[in-house]
Amino acid sequence: MSPDAAAGDLADTVAEPDAGAAAVPEQEAVPDAAVARLYGEPLLRMPTDLFIPPDALEIFLDAFEGPLDLLLYLIRKQNFNILDIPMAQVTLQYLKYVDQIRLHNLELAAEYLLMAAMLIEIKSRMLLPQRKAEGDEEAGDPRAELVRRLLEYEQIKLAAYDLNAVPQLDRDFIRPQLFVEQSSVPVFPDVDVGDLQRAWMDVLKRAKLTQHHRISRQELSVREHMSSILRQLQSARFVEFADLFDGQGSVPIVVVHFVAMLELAKETLIEITQAEPFAPIYVRLAYSPA
Repeated sequence: MSPDAAAGDLADTVAEPDAGAAAVPEQEAVPDAAVARLYGEPLLRMPTDLFIPPDALEIFLDAFEGPLDLLLYLIRKQNFNILDIPMAQVTLQYLKYVDQIRLHNLELAAEYLLMAAMLIEIKSRMLLPQRKAEGDEEAGDPRAELVRRLLEYEQIKLAAYDLNAVPQLDRDFIRPQLFVEQSSVPVFPDVDVGDLQRAWMDVLKRAKLTQHHRISRQELSVREHMSSILRQLQSARFVEFADLFDGQGSVPIVVVHFVAMLELAKETLIEITQAEPFAPIYVRLAYSPA
């Protein structure tokens, strides 16, 4: 077989598609007349009043955070010894990048141009013959100050990476918020002493209005009044403070009845509650009757 015939057979083999190959899924069909898509809908023709700013397609090179970042990248990428920087190669690569920046953003290039001038100066000083300083001491390396700045910048950059790796609120995690419904069991506030005193004065004033001017000796038992209060509270869940003294009669009886109530509260047999400040005061049993 001649070489020309073999080449023709090879071309035919490449040109014929494989019938068993998987079909590549086609993208969603777009009308032939559509020039673009706007919010997912095909745009059949360009708007007549479309204004494209001159800098709409501007490319902004922001891969590096500054001249030191670019210089450190060039050194580390090529595994140069940072203590013995080959200034010729690094300066040449640095200037190529600066030329790209100057084409797009002159203000941003100013900072990079300053570093480029420093690199060229260091390179020039290295080409000059070494002159001994006073006291027959050799002059220092022109790259020393640049190396110091690069090492400090690298340390700060690594520390910034470590800080960025620390979990941050609203970036790596969110603070959970749990809404708890208020309990249906009412929690009554403690009764203020002043409110209890005013309620007692009202009861005492009512007792004075209904007292009889008879002088007689009467033995009053605090224990009996305590039992009377407990019996009265067993028949009702809550009893208003003033209603607890109804039918007690004279002032001495009301006083003993009040002392009996305080003794029961002291022994935690009853509770004196109030729904809110300045609200009526209620008395109830501290335990559930059997």
